[in-house]
Amino acid sequence: MQKKIIQTFLVLALLGIIVGLANASDFSTMLKKAEAGDHDAQFSLGLMYYDGLGVPQDYKKALQWFARAAEQGHAEAQFYLGVRYEHGLGIPRDYERAIEYYSKVAEQGHAEAQYNLGFMYEYVAQDYVQAYKWFNLSAAQGNEEARENRKSVLKKMTPDQIAEGQRLSSQAIERMQRK
Repeated sequence: MQKKIIQTFLVLALLGIIVGLANASDFSTMLKKAEAGDHDAQFSLGLMYYDGLGVPQDYKKALQWFARAAEQGHAEAQFYLGVRYEHGLGIPRDYERAIEYYSKVAEQGHAEAQYNLGFMYEYVAQDYVQAYKWFNLSAAQGNEEARENRKSVLKKMTPDQIAEGQRLSSQAIERMQRK
């Protein structure tokens, strides 16, 4: 679990670079864009407030900006909120909300969210069919940890549950390919 948390934070740190935090020195421009509805700017402001990058650290403001971006379908904001709710980082731990946000982004094909969702279903909800489905989808995208967790969850499943997990995986792949 500790390895999973560290990997998640490394991914999130890289995302901060990708969305252009290096150019975020012009806070007022970023704020104007965010207030005008630019979901990338909203996500960037969320990262800035969360990490205290160029602004005083403020978890409440960070989460508000993440939520605004997530409401517009910003996949990384949805993922970031899932991580925050799963681990209680800056907000009270809420597994149901974590599953809600991970589900939104996992349905978009986000391999790490699929892995995290599988983890939540295996260890929190103890729904092995759903865990298998999400690990299977993440593993199909090359996630080695998902492959290992899929093997682990298979040992806890009946043959009927395995068949159902495979059926659900196939349906999910078909839905994602249609989008």
